[in-house]
Amino acid sequence: MPRQRDVARPTGRTGRPPATSRAEILAAARLLIDRDGWESLTIRRLAAELDIGPTTLYHHVRDKDDLVVQLVNAHVDQVARPDLPDNPRDRIIVAWATIHDALADWPWGAEVLTADGFLGRLGDSALWFVETIVAGAIEYGCTPLQAVDLFRSIWYYTVGEILVRAHTDRRRSDVGAADFEFGLGKLDPSRYPQLAALGDQWPARSSLDIYPLVLPVFVDGLLTQATSKTH
Repeated sequence: MPRQRDVARPTGRTGRPPATSRAEILAAARLLIDRDGWESLTIRRLAAELDIGPTTLYHHVRDKDDLVVQLVNAHVDQVARPDLPDNPRDRIIVAWATIHDALADWPWGAEVLTADGFLGRLGDSALWFVETIVAGAIEYGCTPLQAVDLFRSIWYYTVGEILVRAHTDRRRSDVGAADFEFGLGKLDPSRYPQLAALGDQWPARSSLDIYPLVLPVFVDGLLTQATSKTH
């Protein structure tokens, strides 16, 4: 009886094939963040999640910041462009409100956009909002550089509001609402009469979303200040 030859067994990686497309990488990164939090996202951990080597990831992203910018661009691609009113001041407000709501859903995305210079890394969908705001300011009467200042001022406020609210919610969740809230009512009223009088009203007030109320006031003030210098 002839001797049966050994059947060669497969070697190397088994199971699902490596996911190396940009769409699969971004989907896995989004899942990792949603499941384990923003801090969990690293190139090494994402590579492990995809069952590929970190070197493979670097064919698609330069670093973690680049990965997050790509995630933000992909997120903004899904945001519907709002109907824009004819009035340039109102267009600015509508565009900013849409940006705020989109980033508020993904506050960690704002983390990487806190440094100037990020505009050159944004995709077409995100740049459309920037163009709308700058063009609206110029049409209202601002110079191009004043329009830049207006954008940057509202951007700082918007990102700051989103990050403060996100970090506050996370902190409150970590330590518990009772331990987190500060009591102004415990302050010495002889030294801090107004703060002591506010008491627990301050933390209750800070939980309210006043961005829709403040944004028009902020825009009006910046537009008035800028155009008063050009006329």
